[in-house]
Amino acid sequence: MELRPYQQEAKDAIFSAWDNGVQKTLLVLPTGCGKTIVFAKVAEECVRKGDRVLIMAHRGELLNQAADKIAKATGLGCATEKAEETCLGSWFRIAVGSVQSLQRPKRLEKFAPEYFDTIIIDEAHHSLSDGYQRVLEHFSDARVLGVTATPDRGDMKNLGQVFESLAYEYTLPKAIKSGFLSPIKALTIPLKLDLTGVGTQSGDYKVGDIGTALDPYLYQIADEMSKYCMDRKTVVFLPLIKTSQKFRDILNEKGFCAAEVNGESTDRERVLADFENDKYNVLCNSMLLTEGWDCPSVDCIVVLRPTKVRSLYSQMVGRGTRLCEGKDHLLLLDFLWHTEKHELCRPASLICENEEVAQKMTENLEIAGCAVDIEEAEEKASEDVVAQREEALAKRLEEMKKRKKQLVDPLQFEMSIQAEDLSSYVPSFGWEMAPPSDKQIKTLEKLGIMPDEIDNAGKATKLLERLDKRRTEGLTTPKQIRFLEGRGFTHVGTWGFGTAKNLIDRIAGNGWRIPRDIDPSTYKPK
Repeated sequence: MELRPYQQEAKDAIFSAWDNGVQKTLLVLPTGCGKTIVFAKVAEECVRKGDRVLIMAHRGELLNQAADKIAKATGLGCATEKAEETCLGSWFRIAVGSVQSLQRPKRLEKFAPEYFDTIIIDEAHHSLSDGYQRVLEHFSDARVLGVTATPDRGDMKNLGQVFESLAYEYTLPKAIKSGFLSPIKALTIPLKLDLTGVGTQSGDYKVGDIGTALDPYLYQIADEMSKYCMDRKTVVFLPLIKTSQKFRDILNEKGFCAAEVNGESTDRERVLADFENDKYNVLCNSMLLTEGWDCPSVDCIVVLRPTKVRSLYSQMVGRGTRLCEGKDHLLLLDFLWHTEKHELCRPASLICENEEVAQKMTENLEIAGCAVDIEEAEEKASEDVVAQREEALAKRLEEMKKRKKQLVDPLQFEMSIQAEDLSSYVPSFGWEMAPPSDKQIKTLEKLGIMPDEIDNAGKATKLLERLDKRRTEGLTTPKQIRFLEGRGFTHVGTWGFGTAKNLIDRIAGNGWRIPRDIDPSTYKPK
């Protein structure tokens, strides 16, 4: 099985991280981008090098999928470490293991600490749990790869407690632009559901409280779905089994052909097969289908289980992002949940890394009144935020002029060189979150950057790397940017060093006055 270009890049990056001394590294791929294929090929390469590999997951379905995919992609068989099955004594070099079984002390004691050379954790956002940590501590010398679909920087901060680096990340926008995932259109429904009385538990909303809060709105939600979902293949996520079953009945009253599955369904496989074969056009579930189930023809997702956890939200939406013949986009219905804080995951959570852009995108979607492509919505929100920042920057520059600052404010530098990646940077790993070193502060100040507002080593490193790259590419220095933009020229960061130098020399030769034939606000260098 040939890997897609980004999958090959991911595999190479993982081995590069290990070869460079990183013991525990992460791979982030969106749902539907073939993370199982990638780690299957990683496992194959490890076996070729003589390693014994353990693949861990928290659900039996994921283990079965992994074993099946490894067999199809590599031809290798897998032993199983789960319940009464054991991989000990097997001649297979790859084992798929349930963390629930492996974490038990009596079971772990049967394995020598050096038994596995490589450990791969599927759905690695679960790896913070005590069970996973117990297994990793036992096999403390093994190289570790965590695989997850979460795009959440909050999760990444937490995962930074376990993993030392992010070997490779492929984003949802890249996957959509490259044609590997379906475009997503979000439609905000102006139906306000009140969540202010819903409690929280383990960092997310209590499902029991959500069910109670959701119940009075189910008929109204069904009416809204009637306007947009009648000719679509829809999956609805709900908080409780009883709520899911009740909503199925309401949808059938409204003319849908709806079915329901849950963890207690004895006919689950038949219902899922019937849904895939179009016997039903709506499938309701109480969080059963967030992982390990694929139906590419799904073209509408309704999230009626509000969450603060972006990994969970992206998994729900990910049930509809796979490509399918005749499907040109996924419709994501977004209801207006009324909460006291802005912690609720919305469509912007899928694509925006910057919280400021996410809030603006959410505001724009709420007033759009129609389905909007989320990439276009994110681009528009970014432009709006940049415009707001430029307005704020102009005010700050005026203040800086009065104070006669000799250094460039980091935000001015980032805006001038149009570096969105710098202005939206959020540290993920421990060393990045530490304060900048004295050497970094002195170097930044020497190069013309005001270090006062740089509060972490990761940002300082990024800025210094960018300054070094700009020097080798012959682009303007921070001091040139400060001088010229202080006199009204714009985006001097995109100019060449020589161009800026010549203009500054000309101004100096004119008694430090702007020549009459130059208008700084409209000036464009040749």
